[in-house]
Amino acid sequence: MGKPPDSVTKVLVKKGKTHVEFTSNVDRAKYTLSELTRAALRDVGKFLCKEFKINYYQQFKKRRGKINKYVQPWVRRRECNLQVGIKPNAFYGGFQEKGSSKTPALGLLTKAAQDNIETIIQIESKYLSAMESEAEALALINEDEYTGGSDGE
Repeated sequence: MGKPPDSVTKVLVKKGKTHVEFTSNVDRAKYTLSELTRAALRDVGKFLCKEFKINYYQQFKKRRGKINKYVQPWVRRRECNLQVGIKPNAFYGGFQEKGSSKTPALGLLTKAAQDNIETIIQIESKYLSAMESEAEALALINEDEYTGGSDGE
């Protein structure tokens, strides 16, 4: 996560008498907004994986291994987006999700996201509404509990 940038302070002195102090928090606000966005995406990814494992996993045909343990979210910092998918080790699961010439596409990850749009909006709004209070925002940005995919840095 790193340390948030400090505020920029400029002091102007006129004829040795008047002090005008201007504090700019633009960099700090940009940092907080980007970190809140990443934290919200991270929680949405964890929610979608959990939802898939609970309600949609049973529809996969179990041919080899457990597709369930190969579903993972990836929050990418540079692109500021979320990807939820099946890791390459789950060979048949990938074909069943996207489809192939011999296997129809099930699209269960897509269904998990589409069926839970209201919950995703609630998760995102919880994080982005925290922008009003810096203390609340910094409490939500905690990455210690994150155990999912890489940040794609």
